[in-house]
Amino acid sequence: MSACAFIRLVLVLLTCAAPRRINSQEERRDLVKMTLVQNASSIGAYCLDGSLPAYHLDRGFGAGARNWLLQFEGGGWCNDIKSCLERAATRRGSTRYMSKVEVFSGILSNNASLNPDFYNWNRVKIRYCDGASFAGDAVFKNGTSLLYFRGQRIWRAIILDLLPKGLGQANKALLSGCSAGGLATFHHCDDFTTHLPRNASVKCLSDAGFFLDARDIAMNHTMRYFFKSVVTLQGVVKNLNTNCTSSLSPYPEQCFFPQYALPYIRTPYFILNTAYDVYQFHHILVPPSADPNGHWYHCKLNPAACNAVQINTLQGFRRYMLETLQNFLVNSTRGGMYINSCFAHCQSESQDTWFAPDSPRVHNKTISEAVGDWYFGRKVSKEIDCAYPCNNSCHNQLG
Repeated sequence: MSACAFIRLVLVLLTCAAPRRINSQEERRDLVKMTLVQNASSIGAYCLDGSLPAYHLDRGFGAGARNWLLQFEGGGWCNDIKSCLERAATRRGSTRYMSKVEVFSGILSNNASLNPDFYNWNRVKIRYCDGASFAGDAVFKNGTSLLYFRGQRIWRAIILDLLPKGLGQANKALLSGCSAGGLATFHHCDDFTTHLPRNASVKCLSDAGFFLDARDIAMNHTMRYFFKSVVTLQGVVKNLNTNCTSSLSPYPEQCFFPQYALPYIRTPYFILNTAYDVYQFHHILVPPSADPNGHWYHCKLNPAACNAVQINTLQGFRRYMLETLQNFLVNSTRGGMYINSCFAHCQSESQDTWFAPDSPRVHNKTISEAVGDWYFGRKVSKEIDCAYPCNNSCHNQLG
């Protein structure tokens, strides 16, 4: 072999063995600045502390320039004056304390290799600062303290701000949210549709927002009473679906729970949830009040540490979730579903669970693929995982 041929062979081998270079788009984090809704005060839309509401908008491009994805931020609720005053002094109740730049990842990513179906859409993160899943409309004042429970008006103010920026001419739109933001999609999905062109394709997605009206291990309705106090304090009932509240009279506050609101939603809907949702495990099924002696302490940290009785209790919770979704599963011709058996909470905003080589899978399908198949009508997308511990692709978020 000549010297020149040998050198060429070495160069070829070095090229093949070298690790793939990550391009600049993959390296660059998608940092998106906050936009305060300056006109919000004209309709009385304020965060708990009186600050202006906000969102982050990353503009779409190319074929996605007229498509919109709005994502409600999550972050729990406040159900009494004390907890709401405390919340008002944090980023959960005031834009004054929020980060002014957010990283967009997962379903909000602008990278085609990380978010193949929605990367070039206009993507909006709606900041959460009211404490009632954008559904309240009341004010508290006692001479020394003032709290604005104006989540419903915040929703309206942000929509009104986005309409002239292109949302009003949308071809396609998806309203989504995580946790308390996922709950918000149940209560604003049909209203969202009314603001968009009649020929637009409008759909909604809840991620980790299907909070169950379930008894805890002490047989108490802990979450039911908690939600009732949120709804009562923040004036939520008047903003819930009227068909639902009429059907559940004299307990209209029950319609805050997704399982009661879902049958009345007319817009195509996708439910993304884990059957062993960590928040629900820790706060609905086994809240601290139901386990004062800490018998569930180790099980809450690691399902492998759960005893047989505890595993059976968790499997019962999964069965109840699937029972409440049975009608939707069978009869919703336009709906979608992805119920995996992971111990997690919120899977659409994190890249590792949304779409990555080792993302969780059900029937060999990632969450991103399932949502995309449903939204674009590529195929029926109703995926239900087998029971724990069958799925070894999970990214569990316990601890």
